Amino acid sequence: MVTKILVVDDEPSIVTLLKFNLEQSGYTVVTANNGKDGYSIASQESLDLIVLDLMLPEMDGMEICKSLRQEKINTPILMLTAKDDELDKILGLELGADDYLTKPFSPREVVARVKAILRRTRTNEEEESIIVKDIIIGDLRILPEQFEARFKGEKLELTPKEFELLLYLAQHSGKVLSRDQLLNAVWDYDYAGDTRIVDVHISHLREKIELDTKQPQYIKTIRGFGYKMEGM
Repeated sequence: MVTKILVVDDEPSIVTLLKFNLEQSGYTVVTANNGKDGYSIASQESLDLIVLDLMLPEMDGMEICKSLRQEKINTPILMLTAKDDELDKILGLELGADDYLTKPFSPREVVARVKAILRRTRTNEEEESIIVKDIIIGDLRILPEQFEARFKGEKLELTPKEFELLLYLAQHSGKVLSRDQLLNAVWDYDYAGDTRIVDVHISHLREKIELDTKQPQYIKTIRGFGYKMEGM
């Protein structure tokens, strides 16, 4: 099976470096050096993953990510940023990016992240063929086979990563899960203790299923350890 990856970056040296290393790993790579062309390819072609720079001419990475998700195009996105700015990373994740890397980075690290994201994606596709019962917790209903969730009957607009996290929490309802456990289970990558990505996604989920995010009824914070999905 051919795996097709789009690399969007306005620095020719980075594009050349990523294209070479990804192709050496057996992937087919298409490239774009500005946001407009990158968005056009991402919205029209069948892709397995997008490596997307944050700062781009004509259309930046944030705008591309947001537009793709609004169009229900859920191709996994690995976002690249030259800024060591936490707000940029958080915003990118909230708009639907699956992972991020701060420049400068090593080509091996990019390839490792790409492999981890693709492995998760394919595992989810394989699991879709297995009959799985819906999970009901209070007003929350999770439909694993449809890869969707509903709250009070209304379909939730979730990114792929938000759904994976919500499903994992629900499957382990009543159990306290550490941030490291969630990282390993949902992201399947060693973030060297950087658990903020978990907190960002938990916060975003709460905005969608909690009536009061300051006093959550579904996803409880266990201070000093992690999170727990409460049965209702």
